[in-house]
Amino acid sequence: MYLVDKEKLNRSFSSKIVEARVAQIFNSFDRILVTSSFGTTSAVLLHIINRVRPNHPIYFIDTRYHFKQTISYKVQLTRLYSLNVIDLLPDKKAHQQTRDNRMWSNEPDRCCEINKVKPLSKIKSDFDIWVSGLIGYQNRYRSKLKIIDIDSGMLKCYPLIDWSRDLVNEYMEFHGIPRHPLEKEGYQSIGCTHCTRCGENRSGRWSDISKSECGLHG
Repeated sequence: MYLVDKEKLNRSFSSKIVEARVAQIFNSFDRILVTSSFGTTSAVLLHIINRVRPNHPIYFIDTRYHFKQTISYKVQLTRLYSLNVIDLLPDKKAHQQTRDNRMWSNEPDRCCEINKVKPLSKIKSDFDIWVSGLIGYQNRYRSKLKIIDIDSGMLKCYPLIDWSRDLVNEYMEFHGIPRHPLEKEGYQSIGCTHCTRCGENRSGRWSDISKSECGLHG
């Protein structure tokens, strides 16, 4: 892992536009992990990375519980921007257990661990830094994150963390980026079918229990 001054980096990044932040990451690190959920705001970071470093691998965690609209949106963006998307799949046997036991309803943390956290954990050690599109306005936990952080010993970068919803919308409109098809139905944050409802920001995620993150980011 790189030795970095996190606070110094955050001061440097905070004064830069997002494209410059992403460019600095790609100019500073060799092994960069980029993930995307292909959710309602995902296309912004994908569009920027595609401009800064075309064909860089984008990892998608396919839990096998995604909405069909999310998979269609993933295919649409992949074709539109010629993205190099790599699917990460859960262990087949463990995944089947989540289905058989309806684990999303009685052990949601365990379900996320099997279908999201473990597939990504298998490759994280191959990278120096992890770049993802979390945005601060989405919930209280994310609002406290910095552009550069360290989590469980891994350096992480959230280039969009200080963006507002207006900035996201303006960027997508200006660049003619297609929206997730479920957004017009009231979904502002989209994950697995069993654990996602319509709602503002992330209020529709695990809305019946006190859970706001899948475990990937917190």
